[in-house]
Amino acid sequence: MTTLRETEGTAHARYTYRLRVSSTARAALLAEWDRCRWVWNQCVATSRTAHQTRQECGPATLDKTLTGWRAEHDWLAAGASVPQQQTIRDFARSRAKALKDIKARLPMRRRAGMPRFKKKDLAAPTLNYTRRGFRLKDGRLHLAGGITLTVVWSRDLPADPSSVRVYRDSLGHWYASFVVPAPAEPLPQTGRAIGVDWGVKEVATTTSDAHDLPHPRYGRTAAAKLARYQKMMARRKPARGQAASKGYRTAARQTAKLHKKVARQRADTARKWAKRVVRDFDVLAVEDFRPKFLAKSTMARKAADAAIGATKQALIEMARKHRRDLRLVHPAHTTMDCAQCGARAKHALPLSERTYTCTACGASSPRDENSARVMLIRAGLDPAGVDRGRPDAPPGRQAA
Repeated sequence: MTTLRETEGTAHARYTYRLRVSSTARAALLAEWDRCRWVWNQCVATSRTAHQTRQECGPATLDKTLTGWRAEHDWLAAGASVPQQQTIRDFARSRAKALKDIKARLPMRRRAGMPRFKKKDLAAPTLNYTRRGFRLKDGRLHLAGGITLTVVWSRDLPADPSSVRVYRDSLGHWYASFVVPAPAEPLPQTGRAIGVDWGVKEVATTTSDAHDLPHPRYGRTAAAKLARYQKMMARRKPARGQAASKGYRTAARQTAKLHKKVARQRADTARKWAKRVVRDFDVLAVEDFRPKFLAKSTMARKAADAAIGATKQALIEMARKHRRDLRLVHPAHTTMDCAQCGARAKHALPLSERTYTCTACGASSPRDENSARVMLIRAGLDPAGVDRGRPDAPPGRQAA
């Protein structure tokens, strides 16, 4: 799997590979994770104490404190220093984000919470290594501390990685995620533009009917099996302080396996659709929709199954990879504006009303299609080929 991100103006990609972990390597990874988790929890305690005494608690201070911790505890010094230092970096980044949200006086529901303690049974093992903490030799991954892992190379790395993250998923599978510079793969120019509107009935409605993304309903398909496994877990739930039975562990594993299958189906559909859109259009006017509020509505389950946020992110990453012009459009009043004359309705349309009819010009069209055309207009693109289009529009701004 490959994901794209930008760091200080430079695009980077993550290439993720499955790991074959021996029993010796697994024990070493878990021991390393116990040390890093202890460092994280100590950072949380130190941060809270510093807050009460109104002292600074930045990464530099914690780095000096880590040196003291390693001098005091031989078992901590026995581990590699690189993942422990990266743990401090991650903690400092998480704390800085929480303080930034507090300073900006964001609503509580939008704030990133302050870092909390990580419990052994709940936190998934995750280890981060910079370039000086790992190396690739003979197709194997060698980590600081003498840990050697076999990588399942499903494809070659395009460049030398600058960092790697080793983690374990809910099924107990280990993965290595390498960060490498993302090579640009520009596609041929098509001279076409498209507007994208997000929704629940259809995940994406565009100005091109051939590029609409219907709701795949992967979660609904797996709901029956998921309910059965969850009932099995409920019947076999162990009492507090007791070990889980074999039946409970089996049901929990089947539940996690089903969740992962659905997540992979959604990601695969999103990437294939995004690649098709990016291949056929040069300019993308995309609604900057944030579906978080849907989690508190009556459409929460269907919206979660649609995975709008993941699909939007896949489209952004694909456009960045292939150097397409993607413009995010603010979603306010996009369902109230007319794509033909630009008039705005006096009242918001209820979700049950799926047809938009303009009271000014009388134009009528499906609600989501009208919103998709509004995206083009707000992005500064003249949707030529529709009633409101200009015949003298430049060829690089022709809509679908």
